Amino acid sequence: GFRTGVLWNSWLDDGSGRFRAAALRERLRSRFQLLLESCRVGSSKPQPQIFQLALRALQAQPQEV
Repeated sequence: GFRTGVLWNSWLDDGSGRFRAAALRERLRSRFQLLLESCRVGSSKPQPQIFQLALRALQAQPQEV
């Protein structure tokens, strides 16, 4: 089968739009096996570390994606 994930460049924000962002995150979490947010893992796209973390979490090799 397929495993899917989302890599999201995000930042912690206490602004007025936070409720919409939180609702979107929850919808994404329910539809994908992995949701990596840059603000929570300390790395962002296009840094290789976030891709390596996603591969480990999804138990995949680079040539499989």
